Amino acid sequence: MAKDRAQSRGPKCVSESLDIENPEALLTYLRQTGRIRREEQPHFCNLHGGVSNRTVMVQRASGEAWVLKQALAKLRVRVDWFSSPERIAREALGLEWLARLVPHGSIPALLFQDHKQYLLAMEAVPQPYENWKSLLLAGEIEPEYFRQFATLLATIHREAYCRRADLEGIFADRSFFESLRLEPYYGYSAQRVPIAAGFLESLIQETLSCRITLVHGDFSPKNILIHRGRLVLLDHEVIHFGDPAFDLGFSMAHFLSKAHHMPGRRRPFVAAASDYWQTYRERLGGLPWAETLEARAVRHTLGCLLARVVGRSPLEYLAEDERLRQREAVLSIIGRVPRQMPELISIFEERLCPLSNG
Repeated sequence: MAKDRAQSRGPKCVSESLDIENPEALLTYLRQTGRIRREEQPHFCNLHGGVSNRTVMVQRASGEAWVLKQALAKLRVRVDWFSSPERIAREALGLEWLARLVPHGSIPALLFQDHKQYLLAMEAVPQPYENWKSLLLAGEIEPEYFRQFATLLATIHREAYCRRADLEGIFADRSFFESLRLEPYYGYSAQRVPIAAGFLESLIQETLSCRITLVHGDFSPKNILIHRGRLVLLDHEVIHFGDPAFDLGFSMAHFLSKAHHMPGRRRPFVAAASDYWQTYRERLGGLPWAETLEARAVRHTLGCLLARVVGRSPLEYLAEDERLRQREAVLSIIGRVPRQMPELISIFEERLCPLSNG
């Protein structure tokens, strides 16, 4: 039954150019494909915030609510950035497998997917919920959420490693990760900042050489909804089998960038980021690769800190002077990269203080 729900059902009569953000077209699609009854009139609400998908909330009269996602071939950013919309199938795989690895309720349930229209539907997170990124930018720093975040990531990495015989083949393709992360973050940044090119190009090669466990690839506060004090993880389109250090660097860069952006809340952010790292290490346990992870996680943190101010997807909340300051702080560190995360956090904070009133 669950398997049937996850298979494509799109008939030939549905237009190849379906735009789910068009309410009339979406209604016709849902009726023609039998997803809803012909007399049913659900409420649609376009959801915003992401750059790589169209996302629409579908609320039915029964009270059931779905989120539909449709992958875009050209991302909604200022510079040209393309990725095959076939990655929607990868996200569906991520939804299915992550639900088996983490506690129930941490991942929305996959309802169905349509390969032809590059879309999927998942259960909507019940109201009320809040987006964690929005809370952080409002200065609300709840240490328990950082610990949950760390525990969730450690659980994914640990449990996937234990099931690597099953998962390595399923998630072996890293093309979406390369087109949506390695090239636009590290490759493009290397072109824009030649002085950092050696560091970034080495980081790309190091990342491609590692196949250790399942890597989410978009482990960020923007992809966390908080429902009744519990974190729910979204957006799995670049999930792959690779280097878990990327997830740590990607997420840590978000916390340190916010610490930079909000000098009045810098100390709590830095403390929470440190707690995040320590909690992750404790929850991960003594896996064979745990001891070599930290140095790579430090390098990915620096790479992502730089990429989020000069890459294809700059953080929208950083002002131009903040982007320049963060760029210079990273460039001052990559000549002598620390091997431990607490040291990096401390040095990055020190580099910011003389340049701001934080």
